[in-house]
Amino acid sequence: MMDKVKKQEYIEKMSSQFDKSDAIIVTHYQGLTMQQLDDLRNRMREHGIQFKITKNRITKLALQKTRCKDLSNLFTGPTAVALSEDAITSAKILTKFSKENSNLKILGGIMGTDILDVAGVQNVATLPTLDEARAKIVGILRSPAQKIASILLAPASKIAILALEKSKK
Repeated sequence: MMDKVKKQEYIEKMSSQFDKSDAIIVTHYQGLTMQQLDDLRNRMREHGIQFKITKNRITKLALQKTRCKDLSNLFTGPTAVALSEDAITSAKILTKFSKENSNLKILGGIMGTDILDVAGVQNVATLPTLDEARAKIVGILRSPAQKIASILLAPASKIAILALEKSKK
């Protein structure tokens, strides 16, 4: 049992973490071994994501003071939360892990101000990460420039052949 001071510290700490996190995903972890939980925590930690087992009653009190108060109904049973700045990465890791380990159940979450159900979290998991999206944009932007450069560097005979082919169309 926690004494009143520790409970108050826990509430303040959790409220602060909920407010600072852009994405929060709530899960049930019943049936996972300590080794599986450590594996999941390590995967999350590599991406700067916190995965915490919560004390439901006290966590609900912490939620009341935050933008995440609508999540309080998810805090029943053996609950853990993923707190991160990147909803896509945390959703991808949790979705993949829940497919590998049926004992991890995603309950829902919040991304920014949007409340997500299980399907919402799974949809977020299919989105490209920020780095993947940047790579795609760079690839799209580089493609036309590479084509122009190859045409300009081609010998005159290839340009003439290209012009002839275009005129036939």
